[in-house]
Amino acid sequence: MRIFLTGATGFIGSAIVPELLKAGHHVIGMTRSDAGARALEAAGVEVHRGVLEEPDSVRAGVEKADAVIHTAFDHDFSRFAENCQKDSRVIAAMGEALKGSSRPLLITSGTGMGNAHFGELASEDVFNLEHPNPRIASELAGNALLDAGINVSVMRLPQVHDTFKQGLVSPLIEIARAKGVSAYVGEGRNRFPAGHLLDVALLYRLAIERAEPGARYNAVAEEGIATREIAEALARGLNLPVVSVAPEKAAEHFGWMSIFAGLDFPASSQKTRRILGWNPVGPGLIADLDAMDYSALAA
Repeated sequence: MRIFLTGATGFIGSAIVPELLKAGHHVIGMTRSDAGARALEAAGVEVHRGVLEEPDSVRAGVEKADAVIHTAFDHDFSRFAENCQKDSRVIAAMGEALKGSSRPLLITSGTGMGNAHFGELASEDVFNLEHPNPRIASELAGNALLDAGINVSVMRLPQVHDTFKQGLVSPLIEIARAKGVSAYVGEGRNRFPAGHLLDVALLYRLAIERAEPGARYNAVAEEGIATREIAEALARGLNLPVVSVAPEKAAEHFGWMSIFAGLDFPASSQKTRRILGWNPVGPGLIADLDAMDYSALAA
């Protein structure tokens, strides 16, 4: 297939590219920069110039393709709600280009959308319409396209990791450096789900090849890792003390990250594994944190 991939030079997209090429697909990769274009060309990818701020530029890439994987997202968390709405507009624009066809669109969301209640395992069969996370805008936009007869499915991400980046854990590293302590909220029993980058890249390929309208997949290898365990791993790597922060002090300590730091949002991938035959084999989150070169990361 000719697969249009947004975010092709990003953390996750750059791992999806070789996975798709290895399987014999032709990849059209979106980038906004000259450096990104050069990297994609070197990888054997057809370059498409586009930016999220101009949805029509993204739509133009969709028109060239047999299938679409959308991973691009603006990760400026100081404008998180606004960026989620921007993602919604981009998804709507891509849907316009797919009307009247069966060409599949695989969008990206978070596992939290499958939490009926905080602390329960998120599942693929749940879409919590009352979820307070602004990222819900992405799935609502996907649902609107699905209702319009467009073949949309959703990849829900946990903390995607390797030894360089780890989703929401990466900002915790910077906060720990700035504060001089590695912290968790309360007793640190709340859990983050996780999945290794290469396992997640494989899952994107399996999902776009299946192209099942309305399907939701959880890219979860580990259902829930206690934030205290994460904080202890960061403390080992950074040679810092570990401390507990009272919930009422979380905003002061963690800043914008406080909206996530105390959440308990474990997630299951049982259905995803069964339907797609996905068997994650990559290192776990704590193993990657222990293997990371923190000095190189700081440089």
